[in-house]
Amino acid sequence: MKVVGIIPARFASTRFPGKPLALIQGKTMIQRVYEQASQSAVLNDLYVATDDERIENHVKEFGGKAMMTSASHLTGTERCNEVISILAAKGSVFDVAINIQGDEPFINPEQIDLVAKCFSNKEVQIATLVKKISNAADLLNTSVMKVVVGLDNKALYFSRQPIPFIRGRQNGDWLVHHTFYKHIGIYAYRAEVLTAIAKLQPTPLEMAESLEQLRWLENGYKIYVAFTEHESHSIDTPEDIDNATTDL
Repeated sequence: MKVVGIIPARFASTRFPGKPLALIQGKTMIQRVYEQASQSAVLNDLYVATDDERIENHVKEFGGKAMMTSASHLTGTERCNEVISILAAKGSVFDVAINIQGDEPFINPEQIDLVAKCFSNKEVQIATLVKKISNAADLLNTSVMKVVVGLDNKALYFSRQPIPFIRGRQNGDWLVHHTFYKHIGIYAYRAEVLTAIAKLQPTPLEMAESLEQLRWLENGYKIYVAFTEHESHSIDTPEDIDNATTDL
């Protein structure tokens, strides 16, 4: 099985323009993500997918691989699909593509390996990671994505709200009565599935929650989950940079 890692990286950002090139103790965020991902044991190749020449040039300067993609893409999924399409046209065909978040400079390489291992099951179309929620603050924080997981380890639903609702209990006590999971934002897709879902139109649940993965579920695709103990910290604002440096 051939696996390619793809790191979508846009320069434009409403809350944090130029985020991929922001410095974290002397290295840009995109370089830190790339170097962490490069330590994965399963990736056969790794690319930054961008629509900005500044990012492309920077990645090449530090020895990474970058590919220019269309500025019209609305999602990282679309950008990843363009990369595998270009690679396939050049004769480099991959079985699985892993969408690695470009704003997680401390991603653990083991998480990449873990999500890739899901595809040893030939039924897996899409895979992602979840982590058990251990405190009420995360459970009630709408910035923390939650996932309901079925007995077959497939995602049933994603929401920013705490799900499921525990009837008859105060929400501060919910963790005592149920196991809740947060979503770790890494996705892996079989190449043909990535091409198919990149063509899907937005769906009602997706528009209600503003979550692209609900588009896939509404169209009948199955998202398998693997369980990780590693935390995931994204950089969403310039203020997050200060907090991130304490992790180094």
